[in-house]
Amino acid sequence: MQGEEQPKTISQYTYNERGDDDDPPTLSSHALAALKEFVEEQNRTVARDEEEEEVAEKVCLVAEDWRLSQFWYDPLTAETVAQEVIALVCHFDNTDSSSLRRRVACVACPTLYAYIKKVNPDVSVQLLEYDKRFEQYGSNFTFYDYNRPDDLPCEFKHGFQIVVADPPYLSKECLEKVVQTVKFLATREKPYLLLLTGEVQMDRAAELLGLHPCGFRPQHSSKLGNEFRLFTNYDPGTRLGGWKQDK
Repeated sequence: MQGEEQPKTISQYTYNERGDDDDPPTLSSHALAALKEFVEEQNRTVARDEEEEEVAEKVCLVAEDWRLSQFWYDPLTAETVAQEVIALVCHFDNTDSSSLRRRVACVACPTLYAYIKKVNPDVSVQLLEYDKRFEQYGSNFTFYDYNRPDDLPCEFKHGFQIVVADPPYLSKECLEKVVQTVKFLATREKPYLLLLTGEVQMDRAAELLGLHPCGFRPQHSSKLGNEFRLFTNYDPGTRLGGWKQDK
């Protein structure tokens, strides 16, 4: 309407009308404290990201050596089992203050070790492995020869609430010796045991450790002719496809 003042656009305001002047803006003490906290949190986030990237690079797997019967899990298998281990660790964090219950032993399964550390670098994991190329993991690596199942540091005896094992061979002898190692490592009270091995070992796994097969089927990056299974001594519920009742 003629004579009525029209609203100004941003470009029509003068410098002072927009609230800017020659005096620098100031913040209240509360706003400064909030800003400082925000910047510190951002710095912590960046530091965590850099640390996780460094850990992820450090735990990358070396090439498979078939002479050592090495066949790495495919990403879905590695992440699924890693998430299961971390779920068990988190359960202990919520129910028990003992650091013993948060320790994980990975027997001859470096793929799983790498994925656990990638998902959660704070989880205490010990890799027991024959291949000394994994000495790059520092104190988290322990040389392990399944032919000498009890030749391990004395502090490892009954020192792990969660033990995951993947015997390098499908022979009866190899499984029996690895089982001896598992029993050496596992806590006496309520250990959580996971075994990844060929389906042909199902009866022996039940006999030696009281394990049951899960519905989830492990796969490897290199396709293997043998059917693999994941066995546990505890009921995973809805995780890992649950216990599979084979007929």
